[in-house]
Order: sequence, then structure tokens, then C-alpha cells
Amino acid sequence: MRENFSLWLILVFLLALAPLVGTGQFRSEAAEAETVSTPNFFDQRQRMTKPQLDGRQRIRFLTTTDYPPFNFLDPRGRLAGFHVDLVRAICEELDMLSRCQIEAMAFKDLVPAVKRGDGDAIVVGLAMTPTTRQELAFTEPYFRYPARFVTRKDRQLPEPVAEATAGKSIGVEDGSAHAAMLRAFFPSAEPRSFASRRDALEALKKGEIDAFFGDGVGLSFWLESDFAADCCVFSGGPYLSDRFLGEGLAIAVAPNDRALARSIDYAIGQIVEKKRFSELLLRYFPISAF
Repeated sequence: MRENFSLWLILVFLLALAPLVGTGQFRSEAAEAETVSTPNFFDQRQRMTKPQLDGRQRIRFLTTTDYPPFNFLDPRGRLAGFHVDLVRAICEELDMLSRCQIEAMAFKDLVPAVKRGDGDAIVVGLAMTPTTRQELAFTEPYFRYPARFVTRKDRQLPEPVAEATAGKSIGVEDGSAHAAMLRAFFPSAEPRSFASRRDALEALKKGEIDAFFGDGVGLSFWLESDFAADCCVFSGGPYLSDRFLGEGLAIAVAPNDRALARSIDYAIGQIVEKKRFSELLLRYFPISAF
């Protein structure tokens, strides 16, 4: 999952965040709600009882600093981001806030740290694959990556998009999951491959292609960046696919600590029910990926 975020996205996000951090202000939630939809991927039909964690001395969450807007260092060098605030909310729901810790380390060190007992949970974009499922246990997914079409404002794709894309030149990043997904979901479109997303988006701005199909999260930040120059909007979607885009984000724990995973599931369920999850999305996603 992490590979979906290139270096330019990190720079775009930090540039977009800088004026907000400098003033200590965000747009009001009412104003945000006009442009941001807040999906819920957690099954609220589950009825879970509050876990008893009195015997657990602490919960040590591990993350990284290079995955904005989920986790990053703010201008003062402090760990911040969606995941950091989510961990805080989880610990509050579990009445463990004073016994929770969160530590950042290199991505390659996360799984070994949990295996040797130097951490209890990994909260970062760790893909749920057959390999990682053998090494770790996972909570239920709480976030999924959507694929989206981006078009120029003067050339939006009308519904139904499957028909609107027929014969249209659709940019994709060469060899990406989104390129394969476009061929499977929109077979009448005419894909045009680019070496990088940046190249494809520049072509879109110039009108050389009709649309670009890619990661909705990264594109949501591009749309608000200076690079986009207010040229473009989302058209259609969002589109989700376990086959092409994975199962989404979940928190990983040691395989023998499934009780912790279920406890975190309970806490996230409470966070969703109390609308706190929506508040986090509004805080970190200026334009909804959904």
C-alpha cells in the first residue's frame, strides 16, 4: 500500500499542510462537509462487548514518519497524522490512554519489532497479503483505497461512466494496479500509459488525454495543490476492488495476540459510532477521496 504514495505526494501534502499548521487552524467542519464525504468501512452490525484490559500494562503502537497524511513529522518534529490521532482515540475508548505509547521507526523494522516483543501493534499502511497474514494477525479494515477518474473541469465524464469512457483516452501509470483495473472495469476505454503519474497529470492539464485513472487518496491532494492549478475534478466513482487495490488498512498485531486485535476492533467501532472517525477524515483529507 505504501508504494502507492510517491515522493511528490509527500511534498504536496506538506506544502498543503504548512499554512494550516502555521495558523493552528483548520476549516470548520461545516465547511469541510460541503466538499468531504466520510465513508464508513467498519461493519456497525457487529455487537461487541467492551474488552477487559486490566491485566495489560501497556499497548505499544509502532508507526513510521513517512506516510502522510497518515503519519509524518510536523514542523516542530513531532509525530502527527491520521494514524496518531486514531491511536489516541482507540486508547481513550479502551480506557488505556495513560498506558498507550506510539513510536516511529523505519518501515522495515516494524514486523521484526513486533515479533521480538518490542511493540504490540503496527499502525501504518501494511498490506494484508498471504505472507503478512502468516506473520501477523489483523484487525478489521477501517479504511480502503478508492480508484478515481480525474478530468478537466470542462471535460467531465457524465454518468454512466462505463459508457462515457468508451473510446476516451484514459491516462494510467504504466504497470500499475489501476492500469489493470481500468482494463477490467472499463474495457471500452482506450488506456494511454505514462511512465509516471506526474507525466500523466501534466498531459491531462494540457488536454492531451480525456481523463486519468488512479489512486483517489493521492489524487485528492493533487487536486488541491498548486500543481493542479484548479484545473480538474473527480468524475464518477469511487471504485473499490479487493482484487486490484487490496483489502485496505488494518492494524497488525502479533499472531498470538488476537485479543488485542479484537479490542482494537471494539474501539474503532465506538469511534465510528460516535462520529469521531468522520472528524478525523475531515481533519486530514481536504478533498474527499470518496
